[in-house]
Amino acid sequence: MNLARALGSVGGLTLASRVLGLVRDSLFATFVGAGFASDAFLIAFRLPNMFRALFAEGAFSAAFIPMFNRKVAAPGGRGLSDGIAFAEDALSVLLPALIVMIAVMEVAAWPITWALSGGFHAADGEKFAFAVTLSRLTIPYLLLISLVSLLGGILNSLHKFWVNAAAPILLNATLIAALLLFHNHAPMLTARNQAIAVTVSGVLQLGWLAHACRRSGVRLRIKAPRLNADVKRLLKLVWPAAAGTGAVQINLVVSTALAATLLPSGSVSYIYFADRLNQLPLGLIGIGLGTVLLPTISQALGRGDEKGAMETQNRGLELALFLTLPATAALIVCGVPIVGALFRHGHFTAADAAATAQALAAFSVGLPSYILVKVLTPGYYARSDTRTPVRYATISMVANLLLNLVLIVPLQHMGPPLATALASTLNVALLYRTLSKRGQFTPDARLKRRVWRLALAAVIMGAVMWWLNDLFQPYVAGPSIQRWGAMGTLVATGGVVYAAATFATGAFRVADIRALVRRRS
Repeated sequence: MNLARALGSVGGLTLASRVLGLVRDSLFATFVGAGFASDAFLIAFRLPNMFRALFAEGAFSAAFIPMFNRKVAAPGGRGLSDGIAFAEDALSVLLPALIVMIAVMEVAAWPITWALSGGFHAADGEKFAFAVTLSRLTIPYLLLISLVSLLGGILNSLHKFWVNAAAPILLNATLIAALLLFHNHAPMLTARNQAIAVTVSGVLQLGWLAHACRRSGVRLRIKAPRLNADVKRLLKLVWPAAAGTGAVQINLVVSTALAATLLPSGSVSYIYFADRLNQLPLGLIGIGLGTVLLPTISQALGRGDEKGAMETQNRGLELALFLTLPATAALIVCGVPIVGALFRHGHFTAADAAATAQALAAFSVGLPSYILVKVLTPGYYARSDTRTPVRYATISMVANLLLNLVLIVPLQHMGPPLATALASTLNVALLYRTLSKRGQFTPDARLKRRVWRLALAAVIMGAVMWWLNDLFQPYVAGPSIQRWGAMGTLVATGGVVYAAATFATGAFRVADIRALVRRRS
C-alpha cells in the first residue's frame, strides 16, 4: 500500500506533466507540422531530453540517493547535516564542471548537432545552420537540469517525492505558453521560440526546487571545489549509471540519427510523436516506480532487511505489469484513433497520423521492457552496483544499432522504434537473469500467480478495443471537443473492460478488495 500510495503521488504528477506534454505536442503539430522546421527543433530538443533522462532521472539519482541516505543514517553522525555537507561537496565540483562543459558544447554545437542527426541535411548549409542555432539555444538547459537533479535527489531522499515530480510540469507549461503567445505563421520562427522556451523552463524548475529545499530546511552553500573521497566515489558511480539507465534514450538517439539520414522528411517527427505517446505510460509507471523504489530498497538494505527489499521489488514488478500490460495493448490496437484525436489537425495530415500510429505500435511492443528496466535497476543501484547495468546497456545498444540497420530499410519509420523495443527487451532479460542468479530477486508465489492472469486480461481488453476501433474512427477527425471526447470514451471503456477482465481471469479477487478496505480502515 505504501508503494502504491507513493506511486500515486509521483505518478499522478508525472501523468499531469505527460498530459501537458501531449497538449504541447498537439499545439506544436498544429503550428509547425511535420517537416523540416519540426525535425530541426526535435533534434535540438533531443540532447536536453537525453541528458535529463541520463542524468536527472537516472544516473545522478542512482548514485547520489544511496550515498546521501547512508550519510544521514550513519551511526554516531549528525543526521541530515552530514547529508547536506555531502551534497555541498558534490555541488562544489559539479557546478564548475558543468559551466566548462556548457561553454565547450556551445562552441562545438555544429559537430554535436551533426552527431545527433547523422548529418541531418548538412549538404544544405542554410537548413543545417538553423538546426545548429536551435541546439545552441537549448544547450544551457543541460546545466540547469543537472542542478535540478541534485536538489531533487535530496528531496527524494527526504521522501518529498511530489516536489521533484512536479518540476517537469513547468517545462511543458512554459513550452505551451510560448506556442500560444509567440507562434508565427513561419514554422521556423515558432521552432526557434520553442528552443528559447526550453532554457527558460530550466530556470523556472531550478527556482522551484531551490524554494522547496529551503522550506525543508536544506540550504546548500557554494564552496571551493573539493574532490574528497565521497565526491570521487559519487563520480565513479555516476558514469556507469548514466549508460545503464539511459540505454533507451541512447537507443532513441541512434534511431533518430538513422531516420534523419536514411528516411524521407517527416520521419523524425513520426518517430518523435509516437515516442511522446509511448512516454505517457513510461512516465506514469516506470519513472514513478523507479523514483520510489530506489530510496525504499536502499533504506531496507541499510537496515539489513534483505527480505523486505525483495518483497518491495516483487510488489513493484507486480504493480508495473498490472498498469503496463493494458497500456501496451491499447497503444498497439488503438494507435490510429488515439493519434488522430491528438494530432490530426492543422499542418498534421491524415497520412502523418497513420505513419505515427505505425511507429507507435512498434514502440509499444517494448513498453513492458522500458518500464521493467526502471523496476529492476534499483536492485543494483541500492547495492551500489552501477557497473553491471552498464554492461548490459552496452550490449543492448549494440543490438539496437544492428537491428536498426537490418529493419530501417524494409520497415521505414517503423524500423527504428521496433529496434529500440527489441533491444530494451534484451536489456531486461539480462538484468533479471543476473539478479535471480545472485539470489537478490526471486518471484514470490503471489507474483507468479498473477502475471499470466494479468497478461490474459490485457489480451481480452485489446480484443474488445480492436472491435471498437471502427466505431470511434469517424469521431477522431472532427472538432476538438468531439475528438477529445471520443478518445476519452475509448480509453475509459478500455479501463472498464480491463478491470472486469482482471476479476474474470482471477488476477484479482473480491477478497483482495475487502482486505484492501480493511487495511485502509
